[in-house]
Amino acid sequence: MKTLLKNAVIINEGISQQGSVLIEDAFIKKIYTGRVDPATIEADQVIDATGKYLIPGVIDDQVHFREPGLTHKGDITTESRAAVAGGVTSWMEMPNTNPQTVTQELLEQKYQRAAQVSPANYSFYMGATNDNLEEVLKTDPSKVCGIKVFMGSSTGNMLVDDAKILSGIFKDAPTLVAAHCEDEATIQENIKIARASYGENIPVSRHAYIRSAEACFRSSSKAVELAARFGTQFHVLHLSTAQEMSLFSSGPVKDKLITAEVCVHHLWFDEKDYITHGNRIKWNPSIKTAKDKEALWEALLSDRIDMVATDHAPHTLEEKSNTYFKAPSGGPLIQHSLVAMLEMSRKGFISLEKVVQKMCHAPADLFRIDRRGYIREGYFADLVVVDPNENWVVSPENILYKCGWSPFEGTEFSHQVTHTFVNGELAFRDGTIDESVSGKRLEFIRE
Repeated sequence: MKTLLKNAVIINEGISQQGSVLIEDAFIKKIYTGRVDPATIEADQVIDATGKYLIPGVIDDQVHFREPGLTHKGDITTESRAAVAGGVTSWMEMPNTNPQTVTQELLEQKYQRAAQVSPANYSFYMGATNDNLEEVLKTDPSKVCGIKVFMGSSTGNMLVDDAKILSGIFKDAPTLVAAHCEDEATIQENIKIARASYGENIPVSRHAYIRSAEACFRSSSKAVELAARFGTQFHVLHLSTAQEMSLFSSGPVKDKLITAEVCVHHLWFDEKDYITHGNRIKWNPSIKTAKDKEALWEALLSDRIDMVATDHAPHTLEEKSNTYFKAPSGGPLIQHSLVAMLEMSRKGFISLEKVVQKMCHAPADLFRIDRRGYIREGYFADLVVVDPNENWVVSPENILYKCGWSPFEGTEFSHQVTHTFVNGELAFRDGTIDESVSGKRLEFIRE
């Protein structure tokens, strides 16, 4: 099967230029620059992308798809469908499901499920605890994206606070280690202070001060020091504070052992938005001040922060409607991450080329993914076509998340994903998902 995407604006490797791409089976066969006459190219189908952007598929390294055990919130089927509708062609899912992904057997069960139902490519993290170091060290670096460590802030039984175990993970990890960094002792002390003032009726606007900048820095600085000591390939997830930016250096992601990530919601919202959005933007780490947001943007543009992800974490509206302590943290984002970043590009925050670098190229380089993240001949044809002049408003009618809501509801975007190719197959076109398309397990080239 040959498909020609003709006369698009190809945004790739720091350059935007008119061109066309020929897909043959699962791969990019040929890239043409300038205008082409489709009559001169043998193709089974031709898609006219004149006036549209063509970019590599987005790679999201941090999602929670809630399967198994929490499927009333979301599942691999629903959330991966939302992913391809948003131009995300590959995702990596976290281990805090039920049961938690803390054995190689449970990890493999997730892969088997994704192979059955996900239209996007996929990988899963192996979860670390204080009790499963032996299992963690069995992780195959060529087939698993990484090892997830909750440092400081507890999620179920996944808090790793045993110094000997932490040292064992960082010293002997066969693959990348990724961490959620918030200091639990600091958070608990802040909760006591908030309760003294508000009792149980703590306003959600206090979330930024309960899960404070200090809590983040205490944990992330400790983790970075540990990684530096052992020479670990270490990735700090969802950074949220100005103070933490001092921990990271600028430069190409390929040259770094210690890397950093920011999520879309920390770039879009700040603490004033709790007034209108309430628990819908309650995340861990918390959305913080406008100055923190500004520092995150500066670090992203100067390459101290290496990539942009979502921390897609759906909950039902009923759960989110609870009081502060009962409302869970997290929200759905994967369907809207690319268009949100493109909207911020239109507003002048970031260039189109930088959006592609941070959402497509950098994740592929950081995780050393085999032949993805770029528009290159011989690479897998994970490709996204975006109309930059198609205004639309996020509403329950066009939201694909199982939970049925989005923190972007009512937001008007000027960009719309029109086509998403996964391994050369058209998984999404003009609002319709092809149920027959199946993603592949991501593979990694690691020494």
